[in-house]
Amino acid sequence: MKSVMLSVLLSTLFIGQDFSLSEITDALAKGNAEKLSQYFDQNVEITILDRGNKFTKDKASSVLKDFFANYPPQTFSQMHQGVSKGQDSQYCIGNLTTSSSTFRVYIYLKSRGSQNVIKELRFNKE
Repeated sequence: MKSVMLSVLLSTLFIGQDFSLSEITDALAKGNAEKLSQYFDQNVEITILDRGNKFTKDKASSVLKDFFANYPPQTFSQMHQGVSKGQDSQYCIGNLTTSSSTFRVYIYLKSRGSQNVIKELRFNKE
C-alpha cells in the first residue's frame, strides 16, 4: 500500500514538472520571451554564443527578445531530459532551429515550492 501511494505521489510530481517543461519548450519554439520569462527565477544566467551573464528576470526577458528578433525560431526539438537524484532540479537539452542557424539549448530548472523556475539558459550554435 505504501509503495502504491509513493508511486502516485512521485508520478504527480513528475507530471507537474513535465507540464511546465512542455510550456517552456513550446515558448522557445515560438520565440515567446514573455511566456518564457514567467518561469524565470529572480536572477537567471543566460549564455548566448559563449557570452554569458546573470540577469534579473526583467533584463533576461529583454535579452531573449533581442535574441529571438535576431534568430526567429522555427522549431524546438527536445533531445534529453532528466531530474536530479534529490528531484529538486531538472534539465532539458534540445535543438532550436531558427531561420538562419541551429542552436543547442540547455535549460536548467530548480524547484521553488510547487513550481519549477528557470535558473539557466544556454544557446550554443551547432
